[in-house]
Amino acid sequence: MRVAVDAMGGDHAPREQVAGSLLALSRDPKLEIMLVGRQADLEAELSTQGASMDRLELVFATDVIGMNEKPVEALKSKPDSSIGRAVLLVRGGHAEGLIAAGSTGAAVAAAGFGLKRLEGVRRPGIAVPMPALNKSGVCLLIDAGANPSCRPHHLEQYGVMGANYFREIFECASPRVAVVSIGEEEAKGNELTREATKLLRQGELNFVGNIEGRGLFGGDCEVAVADGFVGNIILKASQGCAEMILGKIHQRIGKEQPELMRELFGMTDYAEFGGAPLLGVDGHVMICHGRSDRRAIANAIRACTRAVQQNVKESIVAGLARTAARGASSA
Repeated sequence: MRVAVDAMGGDHAPREQVAGSLLALSRDPKLEIMLVGRQADLEAELSTQGASMDRLELVFATDVIGMNEKPVEALKSKPDSSIGRAVLLVRGGHAEGLIAAGSTGAAVAAAGFGLKRLEGVRRPGIAVPMPALNKSGVCLLIDAGANPSCRPHHLEQYGVMGANYFREIFECASPRVAVVSIGEEEAKGNELTREATKLLRQGELNFVGNIEGRGLFGGDCEVAVADGFVGNIILKASQGCAEMILGKIHQRIGKEQPELMRELFGMTDYAEFGGAPLLGVDGHVMICHGRSDRRAIANAIRACTRAVQQNVKESIVAGLARTAARGASSA
């Protein structure tokens, strides 16, 4: 198992990327990691951390794409960027997965340009695990920002991809799938959500209809489908709300109830999941929070290797093929 890590992306790069990679290697004796980045920066950080090069390979890239750069333009003007080089490692079969904590737009664009889409996929989507009051304790939100302008069949495919990923990774035989809308009634919503609901209703998924935003956390489904514009707003708003509420609770009862605070922080800690998979590309791409620390990087690597081991790509392709065949037979 070999995973490429963009060591230059993120607020704390390359320190936390290097440390997280070393932590992941200590956990998994069968793992190999390729750190991608500027030679001087990587060698200096490895020296500082006193790292052994056992099962660790350095791949040098001269450029880094910043958070404020326009992704497509930056990829074109910086042909030897660390994220671009990491994607090429996956495309060439040198790595089975990729960890990226830098610009989400750059990671999505680089994967879109550099990797083929899986057979049948029209648009890849970012699937973010979020805390929920269901049996799994997780609701998978897809899409969370890869595709802001969607059509109904894109949302249908998000439902299929999300359900197959959830089944394999979270060991849930029949995950409930829902469309995020402004009301539970199917007549509500806009044209996009209404048409997507019709398509999903006709498929093989355990589709439960529409949910409102609160349903993601309330346990109404395991997979919540949205266009990337709505999904990203949900993601960022929920992160901000959780941080605000937990901060207030910590001020009041943090010292008196340390166990409760640890439990609450754990439920909302993105580092526990590590990253969000970009589903639909021919490679296992995990997109991490820009603030990711070494624990988040290590957990993202673990999630990436599990997706490889569980044959998530093959499961998605098979699910989409069944959906396409059903649509063709009903036409």
